[in-house]
Amino acid sequence: MLDDKPRFHDSLKSEEAKRTTVILERSEREYIEHLIKEGKEQGIKQLISKMLEIYKCLNMDEWQFPGEYYCGISRIAFINVELVNIYTQFVPKEKYHEIGARMGDALKVSIQSTLGVDSSVQDNWADIFKRLKIQGLGDLYLKDRFLLLKAPVITESEIWRGLLEGMLSTELETQTALPPLVFEIKKT
Repeated sequence: MLDDKPRFHDSLKSEEAKRTTVILERSEREYIEHLIKEGKEQGIKQLISKMLEIYKCLNMDEWQFPGEYYCGISRIAFINVELVNIYTQFVPKEKYHEIGARMGDALKVSIQSTLGVDSSVQDNWADIFKRLKIQGLGDLYLKDRFLLLKAPVITESEIWRGLLEGMLSTELETQTALPPLVFEIKKT
């Protein structure tokens, strides 16, 4: 269910350009300058814009309890990728697709509740892929009838095939089983 409260404060919706002064501690400014100097960030404006985008996409304004962060109905956890992949090593390979499909079904509900979009509609996939990237699951792209997944949090292609099929309500065929993963959308 979607709630009736506005997703963002009205001031965030304004198209009018406004100037704001941000006072940073010396150590914060030095850290940002260090990032810019090393080429990790293009500039302070771009850094703050990126931080705000992540803040909005993860609904961080709704986070209430330390260590318990929710994005809509889904709890967000920061976890090492290595731990996730160690866990998958102990799951029988014949269960990978089924586990992925269940994960996809859960993501479908989460996406519906947080983004308010139907994940089976291909026109919504760009917004969904952006959300998954910000959540750290991987970098998904749609190119013609192919789904490309770069830097997947889980490296097992069969889990991803099940997850994407469950979430996107489509059938896929694995084209490459090692990252970057490529799946072809089957014609229905």
